[in-house]
Amino acid sequence: MAKSSGGSRKLLWAMMVLLILSSSAAAVALYMVFTQQGSEAQATLNAPETPEQQAPIFLPIEPFTVNLADDDYGPRLLYTGLTLKLGDEGSQEILKQHMPQVRSRLLTLFSGKQAGELTSPGGKQRLEEQVIAALEAPMSENQPDVAINEVLFTEFIVQ
Repeated sequence: MAKSSGGSRKLLWAMMVLLILSSSAAAVALYMVFTQQGSEAQATLNAPETPEQQAPIFLPIEPFTVNLADDDYGPRLLYTGLTLKLGDEGSQEILKQHMPQVRSRLLTLFSGKQAGELTSPGGKQRLEEQVIAALEAPMSENQPDVAINEVLFTEFIVQ
């Protein structure tokens, strides 16, 4: 009987060791699962909010032809169409309301240019800056600021 009692004790000890090991493994697994979920939630909370992307606001201006300043080749013409990329809808409304003034300012600006200025390297870039400056100037009293981000030349022919 002593042998069977010793075998039972060994079996009992083995079962207790297995029970402790499996309980420990389950506790470690639960700890890892909950810590991972907590760190993901914390990362979500700490992540900076990305601003909602807004659709760009474009205002196309009908193409027009301008007599350029005379140069060595005589009278020259510029046929151009452009689109303004705006910063906000308020700027779009202001420019739409003042479209006759917008076109007049553009015609005045372009008519003072020579063909060589417009076709030279960087000429369109300088022209873009001048267009922005001309159109951001107030067109009426107490007018809010106009935000023009970019001038896109959609058509540009110098003859």
